[in-house]
Order: sequence, then structure tokens, then C-alpha cells
Amino acid sequence: MLKAIAIDDEPIALEVIKSLAQQVGFITIEACFTNPFSALEYLQKNKVNLLFLDIKMPGISGIDFLKALPNPPMVIFTTAYSEHAVQSFELDAIDYLLKPFSLPRLLKACNKAHEQFELRKNDGSALPVEPSIFIKSGYEQVRVELNDILYAASIGNYVQFILADKNIVSRLTMTEAAELLPATMFVRIHRSYIAAKRHIAKVDKRSIWIGKDELPVGAAYVNEVESFIKKSK
Repeated sequence: MLKAIAIDDEPIALEVIKSLAQQVGFITIEACFTNPFSALEYLQKNKVNLLFLDIKMPGISGIDFLKALPNPPMVIFTTAYSEHAVQSFELDAIDYLLKPFSLPRLLKACNKAHEQFELRKNDGSALPVEPSIFIKSGYEQVRVELNDILYAASIGNYVQFILADKNIVSRLTMTEAAELLPATMFVRIHRSYIAAKRHIAKVDKRSIWIGKDELPVGAAYVNEVESFIKKSK
């Protein structure tokens, strides 16, 4: 379980973060602050793993606040402005969320934080942790190894994640599913399908095959598939 606090000068923004984070099973929001200096006092007395940190705040910016911390926890910046994205990643931010953001987008950021937390916990003394994500299915957050996902398919208002031994259904759009699945490991092949690159066995201009499943390649995604093939050679 990751212990987190949220800092934002807008109370409504804090309520949004708190409400969304409550649906992420491995995150607990310990406290919320509209005053960053009150948050600083809290951090001096309490250990947390993750900050949800607004950038534009009166008195001190989120970036300056983070720089002032001697041993900062992981941070996910939340802001309505995009101009600080580069600077935030130079500070090793886990992610950068542009307001307003959805639950799947927040979940993607939290998954990154969870993966980083596991890597730091192992500290190189154990075998590398297989990259994984949490997928919201009904009222549960199901942890899934990314390497086990064969493909994702749209079924109405839901996305079905196909694994070798089971299927997981989540109320997502395909765009939200694409945000959740890293582009380094997955490729969008159709408006209704996202395929795991490592599991693609055969490709032609109209279809790809994963195991015995033939999936269509949409005309709008041919270039993405061809790019994947070129990089795989």
C-alpha cells in the first residue's frame, strides 16, 4: 500500500484527487493540504511514499516545493498548465497529470508509482520485478503482469483484456486502455484492438495473429503496424 498526500490550493481539486484515488486499491490518501507549508510540517513528522502536487500555488510553486525537500518521496504533478512538463520530468517526477484528468489516467500514473516503489524496495538485491499494472474490474483492482496480456478488445462500453488463462473486463474506452498500456510493449492495430508486441506471431496488411486468434488491422493503423515490423527486424 502506497501512502500519499495531496497538495493543491484549490479544495475542489483535492476532492477530485481524493475521490479518484479511493478507487485505486493500492493507494491511500493520508492527508490533503491547500497550504504547502502545512504539508511541509506534515512531511517532517510523517513518512509518505507519494505526493500529488499542484504546480501553480500562491506563495511557492510545486516545483520549488519539491526542490526544498531534502529527501522527497515520489511525486505526481497535477496542473491545468502544460508548460512545466519538461521541468517536472527533469525532477524525476513519476508523471504529469493535466487537469481535468480521468480515473484511467490517474490509474496509469499510480501504476508507474507502484512499479517504481517495488523497484526501490528491492534495491537491486532481488530479481527484477516484472512490469505490472492494476486494472479496475467491477469493484476490484486486479494486478496483471504486462507480459501476460495478449491483447485488448473493445466490447461496447467496456474493454476486455485477453490473457492466456483468463479475460478481465473493465469499463474503459479504447483510448483510456491505450493510455494504460505502455507504447513500448503494445501497438494499436484497430479502433477496437490493441496488441501486445511480444505475442504477435504473424502479420500481413489486413491481419495479425496472436496464437490462433486473427485480429484485423484497421486502415488508420497500418503505419503503426508497419513501424512495429521495421523496428522488430
